[in-house]
Order: sequence, then C-alpha cells, then structure tokens
Amino acid sequence: MTSLPAPPYYSLYTEHFAQAANRATYYSNMREHYGALAPVEIVPGIMGWLAVSYDAAQQILLDQVNFQKNPTGWASRLPADHPVLGMLGPRPNPLFTDGEEHARYRQVVSDAFAGVEPHHLRDATRVVADHLIDQFASAGECDLIGQYARPLPSYLFNRLFGQSDDDAPRLVASLAGLMEGVDAAAAATAEFERYMGDLLAAKTAHPGPDMATAMIQHPAGLTPMELLHNFVLTVAAGQEPTTNLIGNGLFEYLIDDDLYTEVVNGTLDVQPLINRVLATRPPMANYSAHYARHPMHFHGHNLPADVPILISYEAVGQDPAVLGTGAHMAWSQGPHACPATGMAQSIATIAISQLIHRLPDLQLGVPAAEIRNRPGPYHHALAAMPARFTPVRARTRSERPWPSNPYTRTTVDDRSPEPQPLPQNWQTWLPATCPLGHTQRPPV
Repeated sequence: MTSLPAPPYYSLYTEHFAQAANRATYYSNMREHYGALAPVEIVPGIMGWLAVSYDAAQQILLDQVNFQKNPTGWASRLPADHPVLGMLGPRPNPLFTDGEEHARYRQVVSDAFAGVEPHHLRDATRVVADHLIDQFASAGECDLIGQYARPLPSYLFNRLFGQSDDDAPRLVASLAGLMEGVDAAAAATAEFERYMGDLLAAKTAHPGPDMATAMIQHPAGLTPMELLHNFVLTVAAGQEPTTNLIGNGLFEYLIDDDLYTEVVNGTLDVQPLINRVLATRPPMANYSAHYARHPMHFHGHNLPADVPILISYEAVGQDPAVLGTGAHMAWSQGPHACPATGMAQSIATIAISQLIHRLPDLQLGVPAAEIRNRPGPYHHALAAMPARFTPVRARTRSERPWPSNPYTRTTVDDRSPEPQPLPQNWQTWLPATCPLGHTQRPPV
C-alpha cells in the first residue's frame, strides 16, 4: 500500500511500545536507524511515518505548500468503518482541513474558547477539583487517574458545553476507546458522535450560556454536520490531552524527590513541572498527521503522496539538537497550533495545585515501576496511579461563591431558578447578570 521500508519498523499500538520504560531510548533508536523520519505501523496493517527530529517536524508543520492536513486521499483507500479513521479520518473541522476552510472552522473554535472568561474557568476548575477530592480524601488512598485526572476535565468540559454532570462517564468511556485506537475504536467513535449529536440537538432546541451555544450561534453559520464535528474536536481535545497533562504532571511530581520537596515546601508553583511534562511526556505523544501533497524526497526518504506522517511531539522534545534548551512542540506549531494553550495550562495547574494543597503528603501507593501506561499509538497516558496520603475528613470550604459565576453552585440540593432569557450574545454578559448555570456537580 505504501513504499515504506520493509521491517524492521516500529509498531506504535503494541504493549511493548506503550510500556517502554524509557521512550527516549525508543525514539533515539529510531533516529539512529532511520534519521529524522522512522517507518511505523500506527494500528495493525496501517503504515506511516513518524517525524522524530525537531527540524523535520517543524518543517512539516510550517510548510503548507508541500504538506497538507486533509486525509481524504489516503482515507479513500480504506474501508469506511476502519477503526483508524476515528482518529485520522477526514472531518469538517480545523484539525483535518487546510486553507480557507481550516481558517473558517478554527475561528469558530477559537471564539468559543475565548468566550470563557479566565476567572470563570479557574473557579469552575477549583469547584470540580474540590468535589472530586472530597470523594476520596477521607479514605487515605485513591487512584489519581480514575478518580481525579480523568473525571476532572470531563465534568469541566461538560459544564462548559452546558451538559449535566451525569453525562460525564459516557464521555470518558467513549473517548478512552477512541484514543486507544484498535479493537474498540469504531464502536467508541460511533458512541462519541452520538453523544455529540445529542448535545447538538439539545443546545439547538435550548440555547444557553455555554460553548456549544456560542458555536451554534457563530456568524460563520456552520451546518449541523460541521457543528457536530467541531464539537467532537473541541471536547475530545479538551478531555484526553488535559487528563494526560494532569496525570503525567502528578506522576513526575511524585517520582522526583527534589521537585516534590520544592513544590510542597515552597510556593506551590507547578509551572516548571508542567513545562517538564510538555517536553518529556506530552499529552499527545504521536499525532497531527500530515500528508505529502506529491511524491517528494525529504530528509533522506522518498515520501509518496497521501501517506500519514505523524509528528512525535514526545520525540522532538528529546531530540539531542534541542535537549536541555526547554524547546518543545507539545502545542504544535504553525496554522494548526493549539488555540487553547492558556486554558489547558490553567486547568492542569489548578488541578495539580489544588490536590497538593488539600493532600500535602501525597505519595505513590505502589513502586513507580509498577505504574502502567494505557495502550494506544497517539498518547502517553497512565492507566492508573494508586496513591496514599493521611486521611483528611474536613470537607471543602462551603462559603457561598461570588454570585456572577455561571459554572458553580453552592449546595448539592440547589435547583436551578426559572430559565432566564438568553442575551443576544452570550459572550457579552456583565457579571451582575450572569445566569447561575448548572444544577448538578460531581456526587459528594
């Protein structure tokens, strides 16, 4: 199907790759044998290339003349229900389009993110974090992935999109199957799209103060199908990478004694920790597929047209050419760079800081060598992270928050007031007139 070299090549979906004790060694081996691009098997039977040098990755990301993001030519050769298409197949959203079409979709997504005021986001993140911590603080032990890092962004983005907390487990389950990319990917893709379709129908019928309504009402006038796929991108990009940024950050914090001591006894400034994770364990390890527009010679390899070239954000952050400089590409570069880096970093910073503040003697519950990664070609994600700490029976502070925040409530038994008329533009609320927002939050 492609002109890739014969084996040995690297299979990204295998347990061996997922559990590699030091992925930097894995990528170093790729560079030693193949240079800037290594042949990879993305999922069983689907071959592609992996950019493992900073220079090659940057050239691909910035060169819109020779490379494109639209996968239609490649995907047309695959069965319509092939599981790899859940993550790499064509969709009418900014991740899989180019030029003016990409710019139109990106503007809608960027404007929706920009409409979430930073103080609302910070307050919402603290509320969700506190109520998740309340569920296990008295037990003295927990799974920091399953009970904290994974549910936190799902509850948060559900609220930002105007959904009930009760729907969050459905979101988590479908996205997990989609990201792991092999056996359950097709079913997970269908379930996730059903979830987004239900959201689109609900918010079209009942607009509200949320990101979904902002996208529906955007002047770009996206069609229902375009809205569905832009919802898919926005929620998926908010959920899985944020989970991994929080989880990988907590893991680094708990295995590095010097960093642990500095954070606990110092200022609780976790930004250096976040920066380290972005360079060495980025949430999306191997993704951002590009395709050569025509056959070409590139970094010593003959590239056919329409074969996926994944960017290894994990490998390029550890490329000897930039190692030690702090350079990384975790947010990508060029026209397809992440439009919500500030939001992602804010959520992860608050989530990690709030947990450390509430449970200052947190430590791993098992040896670090026993912590396992989830399988999947695209991410560097922990399956679980058992932890222990001194039980804390004091619950989160219960004072009433300032009333203008649409994403917080004060007591479990609160009920929503009568619906208020939606302002003509939900992004122009003044604080004194913000609707109260959601009726539910994580169970306590």
